[in-house]
Parts: sequence; structure tokens; C-alpha cells
Amino acid sequence: MKQAIVHVALVVKDYDEAIDFYVNKLKFELIEDTYQPEQDKRWVVVSPPGSNGVTLLLARASKPEQEDVMGQQAGGRVFLFLSTDDFWRDYHRMVADGIHFVRPPAEQDYGTVAVFEDLYGNLWDLLQFSPDHPMANRGRVES
Repeated sequence: MKQAIVHVALVVKDYDEAIDFYVNKLKFELIEDTYQPEQDKRWVVVSPPGSNGVTLLLARASKPEQEDVMGQQAGGRVFLFLSTDDFWRDYHRMVADGIHFVRPPAEQDYGTVAVFEDLYGNLWDLLQFSPDHPMANRGRVES
């Protein structure tokens, strides 16, 4: 049996501002942006550069209860984990592009990590796994 998680839905306030953040600030690729007239919504999918794993489905909040979780989808914990093949390259670029880091870079047993927030306040880890970590080959993009 082979299965995979394909998308993670991320509740956003506005499609275009979310696309701007993920594509222009985080340098993600816009995979799809398709209008669905029957539901009056867009199917917007973004992905980190060079990734062939899970993508983000940017889902515009359409109800008050969805608006309430925007920026708090993990209850204040780190929600998403962005693995990189070069932590310092990406960290410095992200800082230069105005990404707000709420925890500075730190060396941990599993690798180098810093915590940033997206445009709505969801927390993310930017991390580069240590070569001997079990996720080093699974969570790393090939350079």
C-alpha cells in the first residue's frame, strides 16, 4: 500500500494577499489558482520550491468560525515545518524579505531551527536537519 498526504488546508483571509506572501516572501511556487464558480471560491495551491511533497491549499475563510482560527490553526504551537537544504541562506533571505522570526536560530540535536510567523500569525519552523537525523533524507530537498 502506498498513500500520501497531498494538501494541508491553511485558512486565509484573502487569496491574493496569501498568494503574495507565500510566493513573493517565502518564494513558494504557485501550483494552481482555479476559480470554482459553483462554490464561488478558488482552489489555490502553493508549494515550497523544489518540493514534491505536501502542498498548502490556501482556503479563504467563509464562516465566522473559520475566521476565528485564522493564525491559530495549531492553538499557538508551531503548525508547519519548512525543511531546507541551506538554513542560513534561507534564514537571511527571509529576514531581508521582512519575515518576522519569533525565536532566533538555534542548534538542536536534530538540526538548526528558528521559528517564524506567517502573515496571519501561524507559527512555522524553518529547519535544516542534522545529517544523522531520521528525517534528514525524507524531509530534505535535493540541491
